[in-house]
Amino acid sequence: MGLRTKTALIIAATAAVTAALIGLLVHQRTADQQYGDAAHAADAQLVQALEDHAAGVDSDALVDPPDLPAALRATVTHRPVRATYLQAAGNHDGPVMWAASRSGQDILAVRRSYAPQAQALKKLDQQLLGAGAAAVALGCGLGIAVAAATGRRIGASARTAQQIAGGDLTARVEPKGKDEIARLGEAVNTMADALNGRLEAERRVTADIAHELRTPVAGLVTAVGLLPPGRPTELVCGGVDQLRRLVEDVLEVARLDVPGVEQARREAVRMGELARRAAAVSGKEVEVRVHTDEVVETDPRRVERILANLVTNAYRHGDPPVAIEVDGTAVRVSDHGPGFPADLLALGPQRFRTGARERGTGIGLGLTIVMGQARVLGAQVTYENPPEGGAQATLDLEPERDRPVG
Repeated sequence: MGLRTKTALIIAATAAVTAALIGLLVHQRTADQQYGDAAHAADAQLVQALEDHAAGVDSDALVDPPDLPAALRATVTHRPVRATYLQAAGNHDGPVMWAASRSGQDILAVRRSYAPQAQALKKLDQQLLGAGAAAVALGCGLGIAVAAATGRRIGASARTAQQIAGGDLTARVEPKGKDEIARLGEAVNTMADALNGRLEAERRVTADIAHELRTPVAGLVTAVGLLPPGRPTELVCGGVDQLRRLVEDVLEVARLDVPGVEQARREAVRMGELARRAAAVSGKEVEVRVHTDEVVETDPRRVERILANLVTNAYRHGDPPVAIEVDGTAVRVSDHGPGFPADLLALGPQRFRTGARERGTGIGLGLTIVMGQARVLGAQVTYENPPEGGAQATLDLEPERDRPVG
C-alpha cells in the first residue's frame, strides 16, 4: 500500500470517527433534553390532576389504569411520590410518557404521547448521518488531495535521486516550504553537490596524471624504436605499447566524463558495414552475421570504437568463437566464456574494477569507454548472460524505437 493511499485512508478514518463521536454526542444530548421536557410536562399535568381530584373536580387523569407499566405502579404503590416513566411500546401507538402518584387509596396517572419526540429524534439522526457521510466524503477528498501533493513532492525527490544515481549530476530538487519533505530535498541536493565535487576532483586528478604520463610515454615509444632487434626489445616494446594504450584510455575516459566535451559527428552508414569495419579494427578473428541491415544516422568512429572494445573484452575475458550479429539498429557481441559477473549485470561497468576473477585481468576501462561513447551517441548498451552460456553485449543505436515482438 502506497503512502498516498495510507494518508488518504488515515484522514478519511479520522473524519469518520470524529463525525461518529459528534453524532453520538448530539443524539444523546437531544434525547436527554427531550426526555426531560416530556417528563416535566407530564409531571405538571399530574400535579394539576391531583389538585382537581382532591377538590372533587373531574380531570383527565386516569384512576388505577390497568395498562400502567408495572415498574411505575410498584414505585408509586410503596412510596408517596410522583414518578414518570417512558414506555417504549405498549397498547398505544408509539412510545408513551407516563406520570403517576397515589391519591388516597387510588393511583392517579396521566399519559402523553412521546411519538413527536421520537420522530424528531429520528429525523435528527438522519440529518446527523447525512452530515457524517458528507464529512467522511470531504475527508476522503481532502486526504486524497493532501496525499497526492505529498506524494508528488516525495516522488520528485525520489526521481531526482534516481537521476543522480544514473549519472545526471546536474539534477536537483526544488524544495518548497520548510517541512520534512523540503529538508529531504535539500539533503538530496547537498548529496548531489558533494558527489559532483568528489567526481570532478577525481576526473581532474585522473586527467592530470594521464597528461603528465603522455610525454614520457611518447619518449619511451620513440626510444624503443631505436633498440636493436631481439627478444628483450620485443618485451619492452609490448610493455610500452600497453602503457601507451592505458594512458590513451584514461584520457578518453576523462574526456567522456565531462558533459558537452565530446560531440557526435553523424552521417548515414549501413550497420553491416560498421560491424565489418569494427571487426577489422579489433584485429581479432570475429564472425560477422547480418540478419537485417539498415542505414542509420550515427558517428561511425564512435560505433567502431564501441564494437572494437566489446570484441577485445570478449577475447580478454571470454572464450572464442566471438561473433558480431547485426539486427537492424541493434548489434550484439557474444562470446563463449564464463559470462559477465553478477555485480556487472546488476550495477553496470565500473572503472578500475574487473568483477569476477574468472573473467580475466584488466582495470575495467574498456567497458567504461563503451558506456561513455554510447552516452554521447544517445545509444544504449545492455549486458546479459544467455541461457546457452557465454556473455552477450548489445548496442542499440535507437533504444526508443518500437520493435516487433517475436
